[in-house]
Amino acid sequence: MSIEVIAFSLLNGTLYGMLLFLLASGLTLIFSMMGVLNFAHASFFMLGAYFGFEISRFAGFIPALFLAPVLVGLLGAMVERYGLRQVHKYGHIGELLFTFGVAFVIEEAVQMIWGRSAMAYRVPEMLDFTAFELFGTAYPFFRIFMLLMSIAIFAGLVLLLTRTRVGLIVKASLQHPEMVSMLGHDVPLVFMSVFGVGSALAGIAGVIGGPILITQPSMATALGPILFVVVVVGGLGSLPGAFIASLLVGYIQTFAVAIDLSVSDVFALVGISQPPAVFGALISDIWNVSVSQIGPVIPYLLLVAVLIFRPNGLVGKRA
Repeated sequence: MSIEVIAFSLLNGTLYGMLLFLLASGLTLIFSMMGVLNFAHASFFMLGAYFGFEISRFAGFIPALFLAPVLVGLLGAMVERYGLRQVHKYGHIGELLFTFGVAFVIEEAVQMIWGRSAMAYRVPEMLDFTAFELFGTAYPFFRIFMLLMSIAIFAGLVLLLTRTRVGLIVKASLQHPEMVSMLGHDVPLVFMSVFGVGSALAGIAGVIGGPILITQPSMATALGPILFVVVVVGGLGSLPGAFIASLLVGYIQTFAVAIDLSVSDVFALVGISQPPAVFGALISDIWNVSVSQIGPVIPYLLLVAVLIFRPNGLVGKRA
């Protein structure tokens, strides 16, 4: 693997990982504060992309960057207030089934309003220029903008949850809701606000990720599974864990695409050019499969390994 490939894989892996974190941060915030694993979170990401596309058509990208997350956050708050709060008494199974249904409703609504075709959501002209050149290849500034946004949100969330009174009230509302209520705080309002903010974070990811990814109704289904890989590998409810796992998955997927190495290449190093006949047809079929071909599966193999050997995740707390 050349230095050029390594350099671009590191850049693209960091960018993709931070985009995953921007998406996973809202889900992690909701779970850590409310104990709700929101299956509809990727759908709020999709809504952010579509709202960003529509608003940018009429008002520009910068207004869309602020307005679209607010709209998604308000919608998320309404989902919590008039839906999730009503099924909370049925426990986690009821919450999971409810958010699973919300995801289907959002996907069908998007198809009814915008259709099944991909939207022409492009990088805004004001951010469409070269940031720097590396090995003679121009690297777009918009990708650097996405990276900076993700880092800023990560720093802001950490400061909010660990250094402010708001973060203290939110965490106390989860652990001791009766005591917080007796101190004069509206605990249901706190939970609704947390769900709304978490949804808004998904909306921000949609606005800045929509021009890079394909804005279409299937984008939530495509990113949803890898999102849960991130939050489980990092540790459910752990923001630093989500950050580490996002970068790890980003690097795995970008480097896997660049590695053109197969099982046969590995065994060729020790002088074995053909699979032993005793292993049969199965080994023969996978003998020439390269790492790049199985790249999309590797994060899920990592998920299985983490669940077996470290069920609490990389940074998750022991139950």
